Formats: sequence, C-alpha cells, structure tokens
Amino acid sequence: MTDHDSAFLQPRVIIPFLVITLIWGSTWIVIKDQLGTVPPPWSVTYRFVIAGAAMFVVAAATGTSLRIGREGHALAALFGVPQFFLNFNFVYAAEQHITSGLVAVVFALLLVPNSALAWLFLKHRITARFLIGSAIATVGVALLFVQEMRASSAEPGAVLLGIGLTLLGVLSASVANIMQATQRLRARPITSMLAWGMVYGVIANGLFAFATYGPPVIEYRLGYWLGLLYLGLIASALAFTFYFGIIRAVGPGRAAYSSLLVPIIAMGFSTAFEDYGWSMLAVAGGGLALVGLFIALRARRT
Repeated sequence: MTDHDSAFLQPRVIIPFLVITLIWGSTWIVIKDQLGTVPPPWSVTYRFVIAGAAMFVVAAATGTSLRIGREGHALAALFGVPQFFLNFNFVYAAEQHITSGLVAVVFALLLVPNSALAWLFLKHRITARFLIGSAIATVGVALLFVQEMRASSAEPGAVLLGIGLTLLGVLSASVANIMQATQRLRARPITSMLAWGMVYGVIANGLFAFATYGPPVIEYRLGYWLGLLYLGLIASALAFTFYFGIIRAVGPGRAAYSSLLVPIIAMGFSTAFEDYGWSMLAVAGGGLALVGLFIALRARRT
C-alpha cells in the first residue's frame, strides 16, 4: 500500500474521519434553519466568531503559541478567506435556491478538484485503483444528484443558480484544502493557524455582510443560537481541527472522501427529521458511493 493508504487506516486518521463525516452530515439541516431573519453573511460571521474564539481558548489551554509571524499571517489569510468566507457564503447562498440535500450531493464533487490539484501542485500519486474507486463513487453521487433533482420543487433557473453557487464553494474549499497539505502549513500548529485563519474569515465576512446588508441583524429565537453554537463549536472548531489533520496525514484527495459520505448521512438525518423517502435510485447511489470509497481507500501500488 502507499504511505497515504496505510496512514488512512490508522486510528488517528480513520476515527476523526468518521467523526467529521457524521458532524458535517448533520450540518445541512442546521444551516437550513439558519436561513430567514438573519442574512446569510451575518450568520456565517457569527459562526466563525464563535469558532475562532474557541480555537484561541484551545490554543491557550494547550500552550500553543499564537505568534505565527508575518508569513504565518499571510498563510492564514490565504487559506482562511477561501475556506471560511468564500466557501461558506456560496453554500449558504445556494441553500436559498435549492434543497440542502442537493447542495450536499453537489459538494461531494470536492474529491475531483482536491485530487487533481494535489496531483498537479503537490505531486501526490494517483493509483489506478484509486481512480476506479473514485469513478464508481462519483457514479453513485450522480445517481443521488438525479434523485435530488427529481425531488426538488425549485424552478430550473433557481436549481442551476444553486448548483453554480455550490460549485464555487467547492472550488474555494479545494484551494484551502490544498494549502493545508503544503510544507509551509504542515510545519505550523493546526490550532494557531486555524485560530488566525478564522480571524481573517471573520473580517472578510463582516465587511461583506455590512456592505451588502448593513449593520448586524440579530435573531432572538433559541433554536437559531443553539444551531449557531453547534455550527461554530462542533462543525467548525472541532471538525476543521480534525479535517486539516487528516489532510496533512493522507493528502487532500483522500480527505475529501468525507464529502462522498456526507450526502448519505444528510439523507439519513432528513429521513429522521424531515420524513425523507428513500427511492431505489437513492439506495443505489448511496451503495455505489460506499463501494467506490472502499475500493479507492484500499488502493495498492501497481
């Protein structure tokens, strides 16, 4: 097996991988509940104020230095803005036009730019079995996509706009993912870099929110703030700490396999809380995604 393949199967990687998959599979319903009174850019801003504050607390508690120097701040801004500003604003905007399930399915395509950019810029080797497994999993995602398109009640123009916004979010996240695998970022503590990356994300989000929607808007509904705490502390501070660690251990291509499982988990939550009905197409798509994942992550050296 390749070094990345063997590393993926170690408990320090596979356990966080499963945790973030479960967490991010649940976020789509929570994000949907955030839409309404508060404009999306302000909700994203609040989310990363909470997440960033949590990362600073963790850094202080663990004795991690927050002094990262000029180069460190430049790197934090370079990955923080696309990851915590562009990516999330595109996703929140997309959910105003299409269902959360469809957004989750489209976001599963993160595997494609992550693998391609890792091969192009980081010289990460792509095995034949990894390509075969990825192709099978992508077919599964395509079936899920067809199912969600059939179930969507949105107008065709709104669907296309929502898909386009999601794809822009995918590309933004992929740029940040690739940066995490570079030697300059791998040499720096995840906690301090995440803390400052979220700071730059908050600054960009706050400026954009104020420019487009004016002063901050507050919603006093308890469910909104409980969802915001979950998204900030669990789905951001905890999940991104795990996810960036996985990227550094096995590369952005394999780390992005979480995005293939997230739609299945999201549909499971939708089944429990939104009475989602599984069609044969959805079952087949989910099954193929799992089979492809198994094949790709057991890719052996030819």
